[in-house]
Amino acid sequence: MLSRRTLHCTALATAALLAAPAALAQAAYPAKPITIVVGYPAGGSTDLTGRTLGEALSKQLGVPVVIDNVGGAGGTIGAQKVANAAPDGYTLLVGANNELAIAKLVTRNVKYSPADFTPIGLIAAQPMVLVASTGTGVKNAAEFVKRVKANPGKYSYGSSGVGTALHLAGEMAKEQAGLFMTHIPYRGVGPLTNDLIGNNLDFGVFVLSSGLPHIKAGKVVALGVTSAQRAAGAPDIPALAELPALKNMDIESWFALVGPAGMPPPVVDRLKKALDAALASPEFRQKMAAAGATVAAPDAKLPKFWAEEVAKYQKIVKFAKIEQ
Repeated sequence: MLSRRTLHCTALATAALLAAPAALAQAAYPAKPITIVVGYPAGGSTDLTGRTLGEALSKQLGVPVVIDNVGGAGGTIGAQKVANAAPDGYTLLVGANNELAIAKLVTRNVKYSPADFTPIGLIAAQPMVLVASTGTGVKNAAEFVKRVKANPGKYSYGSSGVGTALHLAGEMAKEQAGLFMTHIPYRGVGPLTNDLIGNNLDFGVFVLSSGLPHIKAGKVVALGVTSAQRAAGAPDIPALAELPALKNMDIESWFALVGPAGMPPPVVDRLKKALDAALASPEFRQKMAAAGATVAAPDAKLPKFWAEEVAKYQKIVKFAKIEQ
């Protein structure tokens, strides 16, 4: 007859053998290529961020990182794909605030929520910039506020679409300065740019990296960036918040790395360490700075930031009565 001690040791050994495959699987991560989904076509700011991060993560993790562009519905199709993916760390999303924090507030058809993702970390952010067409004669933010306030309903501004961060930035300015002007949604930045340059639109909001070439060429007039402080990549452009009427302006386009909900903690920790190392890399920082973005601090607390951003956008969406 086996002793109680022998039975106890046998049970421990059996448990260790059963646990070994799971432990080895976690320790081996990553053991194959990782896919980063980007919810937009190639060439945009989110795609650029995803590809730049993918290269940096590949070096840190020692496996290929493949970019999967799943465009459509303002990034929400790609986000939904990741929310539905297996939570094994091999399908991730580089997402922007449009699909991660705004879409659910303004579009009834969006089925996912922040709870459907595992936050890994912030990547970078860049401000937007409010511009005037040359035909308005407006040269700065003070003139903009004075002109629009004196002529309620006369002026309009454009963005790349209803419910985008650019749209919300314009509505934030309207709310803070007590302005009445009409929002004109465009199907992308191209048509918006054409109408601004052609003086068919009074004002517009760009992501800074998209607007800078036209500002430098003198085709549109920069009135101010939407971040609380001036942007490092364009220090000559004032922050809108420098004007007393817009002192609380603080809204940016930001990018984050997330995965499906339920990812194993050891996998998340491995990815966080790789992300932090990528963010600290001079090569990564240089590439993002060239794109007009400010890299997030390593180990930035994404869940807290994410919740604060959603609360900020809820207030703007309520003011503007945005719903699709």
